[in-house]
Order: sequence, then structure tokens, then C-alpha cells
Amino acid sequence: MLILGIDPGTALTGYGLVREAQDGSLHSHAFGVIRTDSHQAMPARLLELFHSLRLLLENEKPDEAAVEELYFQRNVTNAISVGQARGVLLLGLAEAGLPVSEYSPRQIKLAVAGNGGADKRQVQQMVRALLNLPDIPRPDDAADALAVAICHTHSRRMLGARSTAE
Repeated sequence: MLILGIDPGTALTGYGLVREAQDGSLHSHAFGVIRTDSHQAMPARLLELFHSLRLLLENEKPDEAAVEELYFQRNVTNAISVGQARGVLLLGLAEAGLPVSEYSPRQIKLAVAGNGGADKRQVQQMVRALLNLPDIPRPDDAADALAVAICHTHSRRMLGARSTAE
């Protein structure tokens, strides 16, 4: 099972692909960021984000996707632009026919670090450890996207365990 995790942003959107093996182990398949030019108008940036996501989906062919939910931000302008990016990403995933799950930052931290209030460094260290990587993935947005994918694999396992117990 190949899971695509996405950390939405307008300037940088992190993506991380995690493969869940038959034995339940997790492996980093690929990670990185989609960059848009801050000198371009927002419609052009959103179009670039959409096209880059479509290309990523065509090349990697994930089975499922997970996206970080927008959390409350004091900077309303930034929150609106991230919300626009999230909408474009969700549209692209839906167009590709992928099952999509959404997780709050607290849910992601809890699933990855065991603490919903974990700081960024703790989550990054756990991403590195859980995926058996030599270093913390860079940039931060890519590490965050891998955390989203890990959260989704853990949530899938819990739902599977729940449905077999019912």
C-alpha cells in the first residue's frame, strides 16, 4: 500500500510517500516539496500546484492520500491562501479518484510521536526513526508530509482492528 501524505502550503507544499509492507513495516518511498513562485499571481500559483500534483500522482500512483487539515492561524491572509492551496490539492486528489483522509495537526502529532502536543523536532525525529532514515527529511514541509502519511497508516490499522473486532 502506497500512501501519499500532503502538508499544504502556497509557497511550499510538502509531499511524502510511505509504503506499508505486508509485515506492517513502513518505508519512505519518496518525499519533497512542490514550490510555487511568490512573484506570480495567486491563480497562476494554484494552477502550478494543481499541475504538479497531477504529475506526481501520474508518476507515483499512490493507493490513498492524506492531507493535513488547516489549523487556526492568527494571520488571516496566510490562512486564506493555505486554504486555497488545500482546496486545489483536494480537487486534484478527488479528480484522480483517490480515497482521501484529513487529519488535524494534533492527530498527526499523537499518531507519530505519541503526544498531541509534541513539538516539531520531536515529530521529525520520530518520522526519521519510524521510517529508518539516516537523517531527518528536509525541508520541514517534506518531513511534515511524511508524518501525515504515517498518521494515515496508523489510522488505517486502528480502523482495520476495530472492524475485525466488531
